[in-house]
Amino acid sequence: MSSSAYLGEQAIRIEQEVLKENVGSQDQLWAAYGGTNRIAFNPDGTFAVTPIIMTKERRQQLQSYLMMFFTGFTRIASHIAEQKISNLPKREKQLIKMQSMVDEAQSVLQMENGDIRDIGRMLHESWCLKRELANNIATSDVDDIYNTGLAAGALGGKLLGAGGGGFMIFFAEPSKQQAIRDSLSKLVEVKFSIGSPGSTISVYEPELN
Repeated sequence: MSSSAYLGEQAIRIEQEVLKENVGSQDQLWAAYGGTNRIAFNPDGTFAVTPIIMTKERRQQLQSYLMMFFTGFTRIASHIAEQKISNLPKREKQLIKMQSMVDEAQSVLQMENGDIRDIGRMLHESWCLKRELANNIATSDVDDIYNTGLAAGALGGKLLGAGGGGFMIFFAEPSKQQAIRDSLSKLVEVKFSIGSPGSTISVYEPELN
């Protein structure tokens, strides 16, 4: 087992089994593996992480369309996830639609001549579908932030994590981004880069030094 897989599995185990938190597994694996990946979760609890191979130019283009802001609101992810989990059996239609968009998004990212703006449109469609999974995914304040971003030119966006607050990503053409910054000037914009390395295991052995 690779160190990334081990770290991811242990993070999931500690949160879900030891702390008894109602949280998913994707965030732990993103942090453990890093990079840009497609993650498949199997019914038996196993997972498969497959890197999404993009050209350097495509990756740079994707980066240029992304903006991230801190909403100013914090939330307890477990409480939000708990409602989503209880609603899942009644939201099969939404889940199937969101899953189908994974193939489409991967295809857009890996085709040099694909319209990168389609990613933004899919993010917006996913936003609308995900809001149907639980009432507390987006508060009225978060809705205001999202709608303000869209009105200023964003094609779509998403909340990172379970919802309710935290950080929000917007997908927007570079020419529209200053207008979005101006319209959300009360929020803190956070610079980031995609494809960063994941976590590693470091062992300190002073007796060897």
